[in-house]
Amino acid sequence: MGVFILSDFSLSAGISAFFSLFPSLLSQAWILKTLSFAILVGSVMELLAKSGGIEGFVHYMQEKKGYVKSSRSALLLSYFIGVFIFIESSITSLIAGAVGRPFCDKYNIPQAKLAFVCDSTSAPVSSLIVLNGWGALLLGLIATQIEDRVINGDSVEILIDSVFYNFYALSALLVTFLAVWFRIDIGAMKHAEYKKRTQKSMPASKVGASYMIYPILLMIVGVFFFLYLTGDGNILKGSGSSAIFYTMLVTLLFMLIFYVGTGNMEGKTYAVAIFSGAKKLFPIALVLLFAFAIGKVTNELKTGLYLASFANENLNIYLLSGVIFLLSAVISFSTGTSWGTFSIMIPIAVPMAATLGADVALAIGAVISGGVFGDHCSPISDTTIISSLASDCDVVEHVNTQLPYALLSGGIALCLFLIFSFAGSS
Repeated sequence: MGVFILSDFSLSAGISAFFSLFPSLLSQAWILKTLSFAILVGSVMELLAKSGGIEGFVHYMQEKKGYVKSSRSALLLSYFIGVFIFIESSITSLIAGAVGRPFCDKYNIPQAKLAFVCDSTSAPVSSLIVLNGWGALLLGLIATQIEDRVINGDSVEILIDSVFYNFYALSALLVTFLAVWFRIDIGAMKHAEYKKRTQKSMPASKVGASYMIYPILLMIVGVFFFLYLTGDGNILKGSGSSAIFYTMLVTLLFMLIFYVGTGNMEGKTYAVAIFSGAKKLFPIALVLLFAFAIGKVTNELKTGLYLASFANENLNIYLLSGVIFLLSAVISFSTGTSWGTFSIMIPIAVPMAATLGADVALAIGAVISGGVFGDHCSPISDTTIISSLASDCDVVEHVNTQLPYALLSGGIALCLFLIFSFAGSS
């Protein structure tokens, strides 16, 4: 429908545009790397399962150390992993899911609940602790506004101030923690069930946790290293898509040397696991590709700019940050990208705040919060899809079960934006 509209309602031109859309997407390096990452995730997960390292990790955490004794402590483990690994939202979701999945099997925790925890920590934390690609993008957008003399000040100071107004990320982290701690199930989560998986692997008594821990540690270090490398010595300027892609390749090479070299598995078993895992997640890569296609079409339709234009006239200063938050959320939900929302809304929100004499940092915080909120709810968001695949959960089920919690967090954030707008303008 989108390409049909873009083609001036010409059927032949629309069909032609539709079939040329996907080659144009696949010609972009970052999209190819992201799709490859989604497929390689399957290979890594399959190898972890075949190695027996997952069972060894469960045995270590539960029997030897006693850290995990219930479904609550199992989910809290994934929660804190999501909080502390803030460098890249995709890797955060992957690692939190990889650690949490064996405990889902152990305690019959619904995969939808694990996906909710993974998704509710990855992007929110990445948008709060901005020593990553998120911070680089936001700094660049704010610096542009300073260079254009729309506002005065230092871009780093303004970004730090705006982080304190990232009310959605803060409320999402709090709501998620309380939901896990008090076992609060609302909406569709009440009906979520654990789906039993069949995995054949070596007994935990014969395999150590190192077969799971070492590859995961390598992924964490690898992302930092490749962000540093692709950014020419500056992590903030590194390429996120390149970093996660190269990290997965290095991790697979390490697993080959480690698993086969120590006699954990034969080379043939390794090769079969690589292709078997990739095959399982190939449909997820297709879902991501279609999500990117929808995002590109909505961008060409100027959906975000059209929605934002409604807020340019006759807007009360007391409602400014609340309206910016809602508009950013709608744009992010529609396009499936928080970063694209930042690029659209910050050049609109900052001049609006400056013209009305409102707090610029609060307006930027509203854009960040709205972008993360909409992205969090959107079924075409890459973080939503990756959190689902990392948790072995159906994408639609994940969206349905997570939505009530996201709306609750969004409602809290909206109230806070209205309160701070009123207090700051009084």
